[in-house]
Amino acid sequence: MADAPRGGAPGDGQPGPPDQAGASSSRPPGRPRDAALDQAILTAAERQLHERGYAGMSLEAVAAAAGTTTPSLRRRFRGKTELASAVIDTLRIEPLPEPTGVPRADALAVLENLRANMLRPDGMATLGSILAEENRHPLLLERFRQRLVEPRRERLRRALLAGATQGQLPARLDLDVSVSLLVGSCYARYLAAGTIPADWADRALSVIWPAAPASGA
Repeated sequence: MADAPRGGAPGDGQPGPPDQAGASSSRPPGRPRDAALDQAILTAAERQLHERGYAGMSLEAVAAAAGTTTPSLRRRFRGKTELASAVIDTLRIEPLPEPTGVPRADALAVLENLRANMLRPDGMATLGSILAEENRHPLLLERFRQRLVEPRRERLRRALLAGATQGQLPARLDLDVSVSLLVGSCYARYLAAGTIPADWADRALSVIWPAAPASGA
């Protein structure tokens, strides 16, 4: 990945390290924030991010669209990078499901969760904007990977490994390739048709991991 830009101050368009992007990490104690305004700001920021890109998004325009002032927005987010990072953190509308101990069911649940989050309104458009900024602001894509991509891939990898360990999958299954094939099939289906069928997760998983026959069948 390209080296992170240097010399930028918060709010000047230069992304800071992903672990510094929490909006509430340095906020002093005081009156509770308005949750409705917080959501309005994030909604306005996401709209600008996928319509104008990171370079075209501005704190002033976001504040105006959210019905607040720039100083009020800056009390929540120190700069544009924090705001864009907060938008990335909201792209998952459903949390990853907790493991059940049934490997195939766990793998299926992860893929169904991916489908639900991919179909979030404007979610893919926002991802496209983040990808478009990869060369100029690589830390935005890095945050997306850390917060959304890597946890899902790791959870799916663990489910496949458990299946291989229990003899439900080949012992020498290439886990990295299998994870990429399963996740990638969802993106490929979306790009081909603009949607992902409700049964897609099970159909894709069944290619490498057929469901066990029903008891008594």
